[in-house]
Amino acid sequence: MSGDLYSERPLFGGAISSSFPHRFQDVSNIRQVPDHQEVFVDPSRDESLIFELLDFKLDVGDNGSAAWFLQDLATEQDAGGCTLLEQSGVVEAPGLRYKDLPATVTTAVGQMAISKGRQGREAQNIVKVHLANLRLKEVGTDVLVTAYEPLLINPLSESASTVGAGLPVPATQSGFMQMSEVFKLAVSSFKVNDWSLFGGTAAA
Repeated sequence: MSGDLYSERPLFGGAISSSFPHRFQDVSNIRQVPDHQEVFVDPSRDESLIFELLDFKLDVGDNGSAAWFLQDLATEQDAGGCTLLEQSGVVEAPGLRYKDLPATVTTAVGQMAISKGRQGREAQNIVKVHLANLRLKEVGTDVLVTAYEPLLINPLSESASTVGAGLPVPATQSGFMQMSEVFKLAVSSFKVNDWSLFGGTAAA
């Protein structure tokens, strides 16, 4: 059992909440984060957890939607060698029900090589990316919950100065919750407290 303390954390001004460990710090306290994102990071392990609200993608089917967003993320980040490791089928989330329609959820896990910030490809780290797509169709929103877990830190990466180059110390060995468990906790505890966040159509 890990010694990671966690609690419910407010997102988007409290309109949404999710539970995850206290060691993940709110990046908006350090730098500007886009309004449609909430970003949390544990700098000592170079692990991060991102919540993102996107306009609903009508041209993406529910089945395999998380894998589609994972590939889209890899393209956006100019990632090298994105490999899909696993994906789930479509499940309904009765706890995320707006009017009579529950949200649908798919998840995917991939591995890719990505650089930090503006660093080039020569400084890419190998990371495992856990992604969940929560589809809130009634309010026209695709929610992404994404967890980044470094597998190999490049000596040229800016992460090497804080975490060290090479293989990270396993989370359980350090007394922390594994990133796969952090991800599952954040997704399973995700809830909408104020549907008006999604605009006029959801105010009822």
